[in-house]
Order: sequence, then structure tokens, then C-alpha cells
Amino acid sequence: MIKQRLEELGLEQRNLAAAVGVTESYISQLLSGKKSPPAPGRTEIYGKMGKYLKFPGGELAKLADHQRREELKRSLGGSPAPLFGEVREMILVKCRRDNAKQIRAIFEKEPFGELEQLVTQKLLDVVKRVVHAELESETWLRSVARLSGRSYYEMRISLVEFMDANAFKVSVQNWAAFLDPLIESWDINLATFGMEIVLNRRLIPGYAKKIEFVERELVKQEEEPGLKEFLRHQGVSGDATEEEIEFLKNLKFKERQPTALYYYRELQNLRDPLHFRAVAAQVLQDKKLGQSQPGASVAPMHTYLQASGIEKLQLEGRKRASGRWTGKRGSTAKKQKTKPRNDSSAGSKRLI
Repeated sequence: MIKQRLEELGLEQRNLAAAVGVTESYISQLLSGKKSPPAPGRTEIYGKMGKYLKFPGGELAKLADHQRREELKRSLGGSPAPLFGEVREMILVKCRRDNAKQIRAIFEKEPFGELEQLVTQKLLDVVKRVVHAELESETWLRSVARLSGRSYYEMRISLVEFMDANAFKVSVQNWAAFLDPLIESWDINLATFGMEIVLNRRLIPGYAKKIEFVERELVKQEEEPGLKEFLRHQGVSGDATEEEIEFLKNLKFKERQPTALYYYRELQNLRDPLHFRAVAAQVLQDKKLGQSQPGASVAPMHTYLQASGIEKLQLEGRKRASGRWTGKRGSTAKKQKTKPRNDSSAGSKRLI
């Protein structure tokens, strides 16, 4: 209708584009069918077009809505085609035995039902993420090629097709090249639709994957009173970084309510290299026999471990932390309460 009216009025697409306020390219794609007509309720384009082309009010919007409905019917009208029988069998073979019989019955009830689509797509998603992370590793790809009985160059060609696959167009070749060698087993909880996928642990470090589809209520946790009090004392918490404060906020307690002193100690524990095995081990390994150590170093660690054990070190750490906390709070409070002396009173004291 729009093309016909443009010819009747002797106008071109660029004239219509200028009147509507869009590009000529957009009008061209809209009239050629390359772009679907936008929803009438979300744009004013049809009103401007109708006014410029002298159509009755609302006629273009009605035709656009009708066209959108017809396109939707055409896209959803046909039932989804079933997967290749071989692919379905390959998927079911990997299913955990406890659930395999029940899952098979559900799969076979419909040609390509929702559960089969869900399982197939999630298996693809997980393996695709693994493959994408190893795209630049020739060694890894050669290892997968050996497991699937293919050459390295055949795997490079299969890789392009596999990364473009989805649940509606996965092929036997996709499964044989990547899914079969990388997936050891999978299982799904039919009550929550949570999936557990176990991958080949020889090729993938984090081989166990868990996917959940359960709706959860977001519980907003209030900040602990002890943490609020600790953060108010700038003398002891002022040098804490954003990462350290975020760490303290994420500490959860069910019944107990920690005090401000607890958060101070926790911050000191977080900063102390003795509490992290890799750092302490490296320092002790580098220590040379007979070499003097500064007082603040980790050298006393060895002495404590030989003498009274780690319990003594922890006790001393608590005492030092309590002393620092008390001292810093006290000094901060004194600074706030201290007032400058009057010169006249000071002079009178000197005369006396």
C-alpha cells in the first residue's frame, strides 16, 4: 500500500523518510521486507506516514499489526522437528542410570519436547564455554581430536560448525566431535530442573558443573551492629580498603552478634601473612640458617611452632590485637575530648 501510494503521489522513499524523521535506508528495508514492521503501540511512525500519504487515520497501524500477527503464526505454526535418533540415543547414554529410564520415557512421549530441548541446549552451552576457553590451545584441541578419532585439521573444521550449533540444529557430527569426548555424564532433577553435568576430568580442571532453575527470594541482610560500630571508629578502620570492608560485610552469623573488636581482629587476621599458607611457607623456605630477622618478620613463627605450638601464637595474637584496639580507641577518644587551655589560666598556675 505504501509503495503504491508513493507512485500515485509521485513521491520517492527519501521524501517519506524526511517527513517521518527516519533514514531513507530504514524506509527501504521496511518496504522491501528486510525489516519487520515495528509494533504500532511502541512508535508514532504510522501516524506520520498516514498523515503524509493521506491515509485514513489508524489504517496503517492496523495493517502493520495484522502483518506482525501473520509473521508470528508462520514462525510458530509448524511443530519443531525431532532430533536425529542417533543424537537422542547419544544424549540418553550419558544420562545417569538412576534417571535414564524415566527421562527416556519423557523424551519419547513427544518428538522434541521442552525437556529434551532444555537438556540438549544446556549440554551444548556448557561444552561451548569450555571449547571457547581453549580455542587458542593447539595441545588441548589435539587431545580432543585423539579422543574423537579425528585429525587436528578435521577438528578445526568441525569447531566452526559446532560453535554455531543450537538445540534445534545439533548434528551427529557435533556430538561425535565435542560432546561425546567431553561429557562423561549428566543428570536432571525433574522437580527443580537443576542439572548436574560431569565433564572429562582429564581435559577440564573444573569438570563438575551444576545448573539450577529454582526461583529464590532475595533476602536483604542488614549490616551487623558490631560492624557499624567498628566502621565509625576511623582511628582503627580508616585505612581499610573497599575490598576488606566488603569481605567483613559478607561474614554471616546465624545466632551470635559479633562486636566491633571481632571485626578489628578479623581485619588484622586478613592482613597477616602468617594466616595464609602459601606466603608463610615461601618465607620459611627462603629463611637461611643463622640469618637475623627483624622483629616484625615471620621468623618467630618457627620458634613458636617448636616451643608451645600454634595455640600460643594465637593467644599472643589476640592479646596484641586487643591492646591495639583499646589503645587506638582510647587515643581517638582523648583527641576528641581534649580542649585547648586558656592562656590566662596557664599564667595563673605559673604564678602560684
